[in-house]
Amino acid sequence: MSDNLNYKHLHYFWVVATEGSIAKAAEKLFITPQTISGQLSMLEERIGQPLFDRVGRRLRLTETGRLVLRYSDEIFELGKELSDVLRGAPLVGTSEFIISAASALPKTIVYKIIEPALKLSKEVSLVCREGPVETILAELAIHEVDMVLTDTPLSSNFSVRAYNHYLGQSGLTFFASNAVKSQLSGSFPDCLHQAPVLLPTKQYAIRQLFDKWSNDNGIFPTIRGQYDDSALMKSFGQAGFGMFFMPTIIEEEVCETFKVEIVGRLSEIKQKFYAISAERKVTHPAVAAVCNSARDKIFK
Repeated sequence: MSDNLNYKHLHYFWVVATEGSIAKAAEKLFITPQTISGQLSMLEERIGQPLFDRVGRRLRLTETGRLVLRYSDEIFELGKELSDVLRGAPLVGTSEFIISAASALPKTIVYKIIEPALKLSKEVSLVCREGPVETILAELAIHEVDMVLTDTPLSSNFSVRAYNHYLGQSGLTFFASNAVKSQLSGSFPDCLHQAPVLLPTKQYAIRQLFDKWSNDNGIFPTIRGQYDDSALMKSFGQAGFGMFFMPTIIEEEVCETFKVEIVGRLSEIKQKFYAISAERKVTHPAVAAVCNSARDKIFK
């Protein structure tokens, strides 16, 4: 790939990507489709990789195309902002900080972890997504997000060039509605045996740790539900479908918000939390703020 990009070619690519087709881009730019096709070919030759796949009559961005589009969005938005400033318009605008969190992570902890990033500057605009671990790591791989939050560290199983930043850990607290708790027999944790529980799905590290603990101790609850989304699991727990666990560091918030009671605490299992970024040494100020605050305050 050449060190220098032709920004006119890049602009044609950007218009095609945002309009969805060469024909629409040609209408917007008042040039012929053949001219745009030629400019795109030159850009792809310069980059050394295709930017679009043809699907029928439509164009679909490749992984490289999505990466180039994200940078193009920022480049031409900055160009527009510069033009506005030179015309005398006040300088306004925000810098996006995009985070993807694993769906099973408690939303209260996700909020506590990322909230320090918003204190850096009023010009930071937070974009927060969630999804399965594999999906959000794929987003990181193609630079669609700045940081991933998960309880599952990146391993060699994922072909993603990124780095784990350990934030901290917490034991588990089990919760239940008053009706479910009143039907339990025996002391904790023995009362979990054959009792109804709600668990995260098996893709999450904390579920795998719980299953191992259960087998090691011969305590086998009745699994009434498995959830990708922690908020949905808590709602079912609040409705009396079974016990559920959350990190001990947020037990007060869980009791207050969902009107459930504490059944017991399990310190043998630790849920660990990681920020994953494309940087080995954190230099992004928002990522640094998240990591430092989590280690110094939340999980201290």
